[in-house]
Amino acid sequence: MKVRNELNYQLFLQKTSGIQRQPMNAEMEQYDDICNGDMDAVRQNAAKLTECLSRQLSDDPVRNAQYHLTIMASAIAKACMQSGMGHDEAYTLADIYIRKGDKCRTYEGTLELMQELQLDFTERMQEIRKQQVISLHVRKCIDYIYDHHGNGLTVNFLAEYCGLHPSYLSRLFYTETGTHLKQFILNAKIDTAQNLLKYSDLSYLDISVALGFSSQSSFIYAFRKITGTTPKRFREQYYVTEQ
Repeated sequence: MKVRNELNYQLFLQKTSGIQRQPMNAEMEQYDDICNGDMDAVRQNAAKLTECLSRQLSDDPVRNAQYHLTIMASAIAKACMQSGMGHDEAYTLADIYIRKGDKCRTYEGTLELMQELQLDFTERMQEIRKQQVISLHVRKCIDYIYDHHGNGLTVNFLAEYCGLHPSYLSRLFYTETGTHLKQFILNAKIDTAQNLLKYSDLSYLDISVALGFSSQSSFIYAFRKITGTTPKRFREQYYVTEQ
């Protein structure tokens, strides 16, 4: 069906009502901040989300915000892919937020989700930018750590995997990341544990086993040492239910 008449009418209404769309260069600059991993700039931009919602895609405010979230997620994913984020990671992350937005039933909740979307992509791009200045061996080591949390990771095993002597890998890793390899492995496990506590119903025992801890108590001890709180308190404070 042709919509020429409706298009001309809507353009006329926008012109007479003084509606101004966000300039393309301003939108792209905002995406540049995300792609560059500039958390401060993105936080400032996130506070101005209502400006983009002036483009009315639905008469219902919540649905209008949901549509904008979908458009934003897809656009940011494409921009981040062009800046080094993996295809699967970018699109899967966008899909997660689109589905969350579809379940959101409040205008304010959808706005918060849009802010979370931007900051999540920005944080991931920040890590990618850091990794781009790291040597191939250390990056290979980091990728393996995040892909195999619960497989009994040791310095000797990772050194063999990377084709380096254990002591040399340890020195190289610390020089390039500022973190000792053993500590990095533990931090990666706790990062994953936080996500599991926040977004899943897995028990503390199941999480400790999945991440390769010798016992539930050792997991709780390590979690509290790094985060300053227990897994139980963390889940009580941050657990995400469907909106």
